[in-house]
Amino acid sequence: KVELLSGLWGGGSGQLCGRAMLEGKKYVVRALTRDVTQPKAQVLWDLGAEVVKGDLNDKASVEAALKGAYGAFLVTNSWDHFSKEKEVCQGKVVADVAKSQGLKHVVYSGLENVKRLTNGKLEVLHFDGKGEVEEYFWSIGVPMTTIFIFLFFKLALPMGDVPMDGISVADIGAVVCSIFNSPEEFVGKAVGLSAEALTIQQYADVLSKGLGKEITPEAYQKLEFPGAKEMANMCRFYQMKPDRDIQLTHRLNPKVLSDFNFLKNLCRGFSGELGVQ
Repeated sequence: KVELLSGLWGGGSGQLCGRAMLEGKKYVVRALTRDVTQPKAQVLWDLGAEVVKGDLNDKASVEAALKGAYGAFLVTNSWDHFSKEKEVCQGKVVADVAKSQGLKHVVYSGLENVKRLTNGKLEVLHFDGKGEVEEYFWSIGVPMTTIFIFLFFKLALPMGDVPMDGISVADIGAVVCSIFNSPEEFVGKAVGLSAEALTIQQYADVLSKGLGKEITPEAYQKLEFPGAKEMANMCRFYQMKPDRDIQLTHRLNPKVLSDFNFLKNLCRGFSGELGVQ
């Protein structure tokens, strides 16, 4: 079975998914990227993947990349261009090609359409765009599983006492492989992924233990991140506690890292950002 992957940029969930598939030796992996010379593409190439040049804005290149594929793992990236409209167009291109070429299973790394779910009270563009893409996939009948991921581990968010779900990007590949391996269970479903849920104070405590120095929520929240207003609305949405399934996440990837273990691994690189020597 040939699986097409997108999403080699940023956190690289596409690359990590490809690694997991190649290690399982059940799939032939084809990775789509605009730059076949980038390091993440080279890693997959060295592991035995086919790396092809293409662009989600170019329908012809998507058609070529999906030709003969059984399925696809799709990541759209609004942070690449800061345009919800562009992200939706990219997603629709893949959906249309997947439908026309008869793909058997698409796993889409999506998020909820917050604007629709809150009747316009909140707008979180990088959620809403992915939500619209997901809805379009469903509307044209592509066999699909949506996974909802919230990568809290590298963000600083004003959530108070409301527990926040989190998962390491490194654990997503094995989860996606498990979903592809069980289409009879997951096609037609949306799965909210979470390794565990902790409050801001608990995350700060984990960092303090890992770094050997007390880190307060106030110090944690001083870390800079783009899109403050959008992030604030995202926090308001997460305070509504959208569905995330910790038990299912651990079943799909029994080796998923807890917050403590992830942050322990991250602490050395994180120390400079927090001003810890």
